[in-house]
Amino acid sequence: MFWKSRSHFSVKVTPGWYLAWGCTEDLSDIIWRDDKVAIARFQPAFSRTGRFVVAGDIWFSNRTELMRGFDFNRQDAYPKTDIEILACLWEIKGIEALNFLEGMFAFAVWDREREELWLGRDRVGSRTLYYTTSGSICFVAPQLRNLASFRSNELDLVALRDYLCCGFVPGEQTLWRDVRELRPGTVLCLSNDLNEPQRRRERREVYWEVREEIGEREKCLEWYGGRVRSLLEQVVGECLPQGEPVGAFLSGGIDSSCIVALAAKLHDYPVHTYSIHCGLEYPHELEFANLVAKHCGTEHHILELNSDTIWQGLPSAMADLDDPIGEGLTVPNLLLGRAAKASVNVILNGEGGDPCFAGPKNKPMLLNSLYASVVNEDKSDDLVAYLTSFKKLYLDLPQVLKPEVWTAVKDEPSVFSTLLNSEASYLNRLMLLNIQYKGADYILTKVNNLTQAAGLEGRSPLFDRRVVELSLQIPPEYKLFGAEEKAVLKQAVADLLPEAIIKRPKSGMVMPMQQWFRKDWNRKARGLLLGKNAAIAPYLNQSIIRDWLNYRGDAWGRYGYKLWLLVSLEIWLQVNSDR
Repeated sequence: MFWKSRSHFSVKVTPGWYLAWGCTEDLSDIIWRDDKVAIARFQPAFSRTGRFVVAGDIWFSNRTELMRGFDFNRQDAYPKTDIEILACLWEIKGIEALNFLEGMFAFAVWDREREELWLGRDRVGSRTLYYTTSGSICFVAPQLRNLASFRSNELDLVALRDYLCCGFVPGEQTLWRDVRELRPGTVLCLSNDLNEPQRRRERREVYWEVREEIGEREKCLEWYGGRVRSLLEQVVGECLPQGEPVGAFLSGGIDSSCIVALAAKLHDYPVHTYSIHCGLEYPHELEFANLVAKHCGTEHHILELNSDTIWQGLPSAMADLDDPIGEGLTVPNLLLGRAAKASVNVILNGEGGDPCFAGPKNKPMLLNSLYASVVNEDKSDDLVAYLTSFKKLYLDLPQVLKPEVWTAVKDEPSVFSTLLNSEASYLNRLMLLNIQYKGADYILTKVNNLTQAAGLEGRSPLFDRRVVELSLQIPPEYKLFGAEEKAVLKQAVADLLPEAIIKRPKSGMVMPMQQWFRKDWNRKARGLLLGKNAAIAPYLNQSIIRDWLNYRGDAWGRYGYKLWLLVSLEIWLQVNSDR
């Protein structure tokens, strides 16, 4: 399927499955239907009696335990795939089946007897699920793009505001006004109202919610490090494919390095590692990535990228992302995945280390909290500080949004407010925010969608539900230990990695956006963002964009990153608006 935008981007996207509930006679690409529900482009699984019909994107890390625990192997027609396991388990346990599942999943279950549609999503948000209503039909799909034919092109202005603040859209809202995303750890039951058959009822249940549960404070850092190590060995072991090599993205930071080290220790087949750089004239981490690869004995691959490659790859990345994400590593992630596909089918990553174990971005927020608590007790300051910490366009909103748009959104509440004002320790409040929103709506969405687009299965051991829960049982002082971030994670893997990796401060992979917009992209971005057909034109003030393109007043050297955020949004809108 090809989508062609007004700027003549041609992007090939393979359409995925969707489920329709209602009057479905006129729908195409239907694989299965009954008188109420139709499923397109996907062969569903059925429970043993045929009562439950299941469609979904499902991978269970505890498949062996499920098969053993429910004695499926002794039955005449035992399930062969993970989706078949869910169909059989749902018939046995109903919604309680969710308590037994570990892994990555998003699914729809149609109960033919009760005429109820159940939607479920894994605990941390590794897989996505969206739903909308068009006329009398409810549509469900794992990707936004699969709903393109059944929604309007009207934007959700609050979602637009939040994207400009964060670089992603947090919460259940999407950029499309009439499409919602099921939240992680949530199950939703849709049914017809018995008194008003044309009206649908929604029953929503949060079956898992991460919370601070600090354990034994008298235990030392080494003790907690041992717990982390034991669990990571279990989780990484479950993520390793059987009988074939495995890949891992490797930056040289502690997060990706510890996953590589554990994979090399536990896997009986080759481990391939993949790193990127943008030319030796720009900051890079090749020294550290090479050190880890050599230490762990991996087959190391280095991909060099340039400004032309990144710009040309942006339309494909924005289409494959599904949700818009405006950060510099989107295209590199896609290209690195394509390179990895030549050698592996499963790719591991170190995403989750910062949200779960208190990365360095928490330090400025903690200092702000300490200072603010001295001078005032205004909780709104916490929200301002948090939104500012993203270093996107929060402070620019009154100028960058057109007046009528700013008026419409400025007083709308933030999805972050509830957690920011919770009773958890301040560091863990930040971690909870980062897990629930940065994790589910940004990090996991980015990594999983782009690895899937490259034909890979991505797995994030540090974002496993069990790791997340353990991280919030660890006393905060063992995560941010004085000036040392991620102290407990470093303790857990200290014997597996060179001291230079354990002791180095986090720097992160930074794309040279500032330089590339000045040198290579300015003219292209000008035509894209200031053209009469720009999709963002009805919402954003083009005069301030023009100032950024001319680098007027760029005291902090941030205009390139702001422009990348807008270019990503513009291209995302273009490749997703034309149907």
